[in-house]
Amino acid sequence: MFSAIARIFRTPDLRRKIGFTLAIIAIYRLGSHVPAPFVHFPNVEECLRLNAGTEGLLSLVNLFSGGALLQLSIFALGVMPYITATIITQLLRVVIPHFEALHKEGQAGQARLTQYTRYLTIALALLQSTTLVTVARSGQLFGTTDIAACQQLLTNDVWWAQLLIIIAMTAGTGLIMWFAELVTERGIGNGMSLLIFTSIAATFPAAMWAIFESNGLEVFLLVLAVGIVVTGLVVFVEQSQRRIPVQYAKRMVGRRTYGGTNTYIPIKVNMAGVIPIIFASSLLYIPMLIAQFNTPQDGSEPAAWVVWISQNFTTGDQPLYMAAYFLLIIGFTYFYVAITFNPVEVADNMKKYGGFIPGIRAGRPTAEYLDFVLTRITFPGSIYLGLIALIPLIALATVGANQNFPFGGASILIIVGVGLETVKQIDAQLQQRHYEGLLR
Repeated sequence: MFSAIARIFRTPDLRRKIGFTLAIIAIYRLGSHVPAPFVHFPNVEECLRLNAGTEGLLSLVNLFSGGALLQLSIFALGVMPYITATIITQLLRVVIPHFEALHKEGQAGQARLTQYTRYLTIALALLQSTTLVTVARSGQLFGTTDIAACQQLLTNDVWWAQLLIIIAMTAGTGLIMWFAELVTERGIGNGMSLLIFTSIAATFPAAMWAIFESNGLEVFLLVLAVGIVVTGLVVFVEQSQRRIPVQYAKRMVGRRTYGGTNTYIPIKVNMAGVIPIIFASSLLYIPMLIAQFNTPQDGSEPAAWVVWISQNFTTGDQPLYMAAYFLLIIGFTYFYVAITFNPVEVADNMKKYGGFIPGIRAGRPTAEYLDFVLTRITFPGSIYLGLIALIPLIALATVGANQNFPFGGASILIIVGVGLETVKQIDAQLQQRHYEGLLR
């Protein structure tokens, strides 16, 4: 293992790529702590020091930005606009034939889709930065808190100052997108995923230290042990897949023989990744937002339905919130898998190139068989996602940790997934220059 790591740094090209990637990550983390113009940074620090926080979607966005959202930095939006734009582009393939045609065109079509994703990212960054500045100006960024510092987060709230903050945050999102593309082209690859990995990993020390300070050494060691077990289980499930064997018949093209090979279709247990967790968190944030807008500001008694939503859907430690969260994740897992994996398209491509599953006729029977397998593989995958997503909520109810609990939810899935993918990429590049790679 250590000899393989030494070979990485003895290889000039790979050493240069890793150094470039680390430099981009350092600049990205530095920008996450640079406040946007006209932000009253001492007041923001005071609110963060007093552990004033948010729940639901804002908590998830703050996690993906590495804590930059609540600091109102120039990188406050983080990678969330790009993630949202990518998801929207994937979903639009189902309803817009032009997007589906571009997807099938190969590299040229993918380049057009990537360009559309960039434009949509900037548009979403404008929308989200405007919303963030409006919430910060109203004093509701850190929730309904009575801390005086949290009510005055901007030094100047005139229109041109707010416009400058919006432009700075939108430009920060564009810069992050450029950083990700640089890492993909000149670094070790997978740039956007590595920036997400960096943002989430940056919150781990603070989250663990908060648990140690509030609950003591015993609870801290217990959480650490649970985290190691959960990480091992996540690695096991993320690597698990059902391999459906595929055979290709031999065919003559001129004087050459093509085909006659055996391969397989890998169907992962968790094909949806973290997308169902993001969808479910976003949807559950809507009732809290509606209740917040319908709460009287004059101190009068709110309506009964507003009180019920506030009691059951405001914090994640409520049983009804947990049940709704779990069921929504299961539903969104099936929904997203059905969109991203089309059994009919896979069966048609196999039939076009002379491929078939042993014992299954080509065409419609192959599509039905793939759908049959996919439905049954997705069920344990959705249960797994729901249980992983509930870990931070259970921690919130038991040890009082916040929803950014490091060993659960979207954070552990992204950390493990990106970590495994990065190690595989380094191993592949190492094997191009040596007989042995990083993995054995």
